Amino acid sequence: MKNIIKLLGIVLFIGLLITIVLFAYQKYRDYVEQERIKNAIIKVDLIENLELEFNSEVKLSDLIKSINGELIDNPIIDTSKVGSFDVNFKYINEEDIKVPYSFKVQIVDKVPPVIWLSDAYSVNVGYNKSLEEAIMCGDNYDDNPKCYITGSYDTNKIGSYKLTYNAVDNSGNTTKKDFVLKVTNPTKTSSNTSTIPFKSLYNEYKKDNTKIGIDVSKWQGDIDFQKVKDEGVEFVFIKLGGQNGIGGDYYLDPKFERNIEGFKSVDIPVGLYFYSYANNPEQAMKDALWVIKNIKGKKIDLPIAFDWENWGSYNKFHMSFNTLTKSAESFINTLGMYGYKGMLYGSKNYLEKIWLKNNLTTWVAHYTTKTDYQKEYKCWQRTSSAKISGITVNTVDVDICYN
Repeated sequence: MKNIIKLLGIVLFIGLLITIVLFAYQKYRDYVEQERIKNAIIKVDLIENLELEFNSEVKLSDLIKSINGELIDNPIIDTSKVGSFDVNFKYINEEDIKVPYSFKVQIVDKVPPVIWLSDAYSVNVGYNKSLEEAIMCGDNYDDNPKCYITGSYDTNKIGSYKLTYNAVDNSGNTTKKDFVLKVTNPTKTSSNTSTIPFKSLYNEYKKDNTKIGIDVSKWQGDIDFQKVKDEGVEFVFIKLGGQNGIGGDYYLDPKFERNIEGFKSVDIPVGLYFYSYANNPEQAMKDALWVIKNIKGKKIDLPIAFDWENWGSYNKFHMSFNTLTKSAESFINTLGMYGYKGMLYGSKNYLEKIWLKNNLTTWVAHYTTKTDYQKEYKCWQRTSSAKISGITVNTVDVDICYN
């Protein structure tokens, strides 16, 4: 027994000794390496202008004129925030030493605010709301650009008033838009809208690489699902619900349960959309978690769309186009964490002029015979004025999705 204890002591001693030797050897190697790095030849010649535009795509190599070695990797510089930032990287120099290097870049915003306004803007006499709030004014980076109208007008008096809408962001970028405010008597608008038979759209757009479907909500009433299937509908996006304004309560679309069960009963693949009032990424994440809670146990075949369309009240949200885009990403990324696919829904003009560059799957709304939207998209909402057997209440949106 004593011999065994003695043997174990020797083994432990030898193990400790080996550990000490290895530790000392590693310290020595680290010292030698640090000395090599300290005495290494470092020659990095940077470009003269290290001022980068916000949200631009710039690689590390784009900022280096010459270097005495090779980059270990070539990352994209983070330009998501305005300000001065360090760029840190390592490269293998001509002596085969891995050396660190650091320099500063300045991220700047040079894009002026957007004023969503034509040459004329009309209101009814007696209009008593704020024009600054009614006319969309937003910025790519500043959540609260200064938006104001100069010139005199009286919305209680019929007439035309020459005004200027001004917008200034916190980087000093300025936009000015001259327009004529027309104060008029209320006029009746015609509600007659020509409709398009679903079958004609199906015949025109059905190809080997397309599927033709519809999107529905409570506005389509009680749907006859078998008749819809017999018409040729190959998929459907169903409204799950939304939120009652900024920070408001969530609601389920009153026809959601009936619609998802009905379309499933006739084997039509189902996707969803959620109408969001998110004004920041944190709220968008909460939206996604609410969606996930309310579809638990249901098989969703297609993506779940983030539908944000509050352009008429955009100024009340106090968020930049960057914050808006990050909110969509937050919603879709949260869905992805729970195994669901997400998608961004938007109309062509807003996708082109408001939403910032992103890698999100897109569902574009463009009511025309052939969309000229240039960016990548998965689905195209062709019209909101289709008539189809099985839906007798209102018209229905028709969508074309690509394989």
